[in-house]
Amino acid sequence: MKTLTSFFNRVVQRYLPDALLFAIILTFLVYLLGVFFTDNSPVDMVTHWGLGFWDLLEFTMQMTLVVVTGYILANTPVIKRLLAKVSTFARTPVHAVMLVTIVSLIACLINYGFGLVIGALFAIHVAKHVPSVDYRILIASAYSGFLIWHGGFSGSIPLTIATPGHFLEESMGVIPVTKTLFSPTNLFIVIALLITLPLFNRYLLKNAESQLEDRTKWVIPNEEAAAVEHVTPMTPAEKLENSRTISLIIGIMGIAFIVYHFAVNGFNLNINIVNFIFLFLGILLHQTPKRFLDTVANGVKNAGGIIIQFPFYAGIMGMMIHSGLSEQIALWFVSVSTEQTLPYLSFLSAGLINIFVPSGGGQWAVQGPIMIQAAMELGADPAKTAMGVAWGDAWTNMIQPFWALPILAIAGLHIRDIMGFCVMILIFSFIPISIGFLLF
Repeated sequence: MKTLTSFFNRVVQRYLPDALLFAIILTFLVYLLGVFFTDNSPVDMVTHWGLGFWDLLEFTMQMTLVVVTGYILANTPVIKRLLAKVSTFARTPVHAVMLVTIVSLIACLINYGFGLVIGALFAIHVAKHVPSVDYRILIASAYSGFLIWHGGFSGSIPLTIATPGHFLEESMGVIPVTKTLFSPTNLFIVIALLITLPLFNRYLLKNAESQLEDRTKWVIPNEEAAAVEHVTPMTPAEKLENSRTISLIIGIMGIAFIVYHFAVNGFNLNINIVNFIFLFLGILLHQTPKRFLDTVANGVKNAGGIIIQFPFYAGIMGMMIHSGLSEQIALWFVSVSTEQTLPYLSFLSAGLINIFVPSGGGQWAVQGPIMIQAAMELGADPAKTAMGVAWGDAWTNMIQPFWALPILAIAGLHIRDIMGFCVMILIFSFIPISIGFLLF
């Protein structure tokens, strides 16, 4: 294990470029694949790329707000004290890694956006409490919890097919979450990862190469907002900026809508309501508009990578979808499937496609119709086939920088700092996921 971990770390540190360059190289790769393996001309591929480039603008803004609102909330005195208190349960590096993994897994099981932010912020507090821990492995552990998201309560595929009127309802009907999220297959995988992943990350820490001589490279971000000099408000504008009443009124309005949302929709914790909760709790807990805005100014510095890189992934998705590349990959896996193997091969194919189309909803729109049609023709279980696509999407996120960007932005690291460990987590997680689909 130590040799394998060291090997991946050396390879990643030496050859893996910055996350933006990774996206650009992936763009070149998909472009060439489309030219040589589909009927699309070079001009067609450029057109697909350019037309798709801005298709993720809404999602880019959502993920930008995940980082910014998470930073705002974490920088309030109440939340900082809470995270710092929980972090005291970690007394050694081993405790630190296991605790961060458990918190991240549970948070991502509840909601993926919530888990991404909480995992990273909690890891920073734990690192400050246990400074001897390898910070890279701690952040990789925080990200590893994201493995579980598509088998949890915010999984886009199981929630989509449980919603009346979804685009595949005519072919597969409406499938309740009792047959997807609460199926034996999904329950086994989720429970297995909840139990084994903290232990594996502990093992990963113990077998990692010592980096004590290089520890100064891993600078733990200081999430404190810049100190604001206390000045007695004099002008009407200054009085408004320092008004607790303004923050209280708008904060109460936000809380009222949150209560209304859950009263009407039940426990629907989508990414928009998560951002809404983070934002208005931040306004209330910072108490004045000036303190809130000073924290916002610091928080937006973390979101640059997301803003620039997500359009490149949208362009890649545009080439994959409109050139037919993603369809060709899915059809090849279907061609070698049987009734028994289709759900598992759906998982493998989704894992491959996810590297190029790192969006659960986008991937389901492309791959779902093919896999469900195959399931109907072969007599395979459509619910299990759908969860195969869901888990494939979640699995290879471990080696796809797209979803790591929010955590890396908060943590102040580069993708090469954690990718070697994430490769090991990818290899390990393949075991319980495969067992779940092959035996249950």
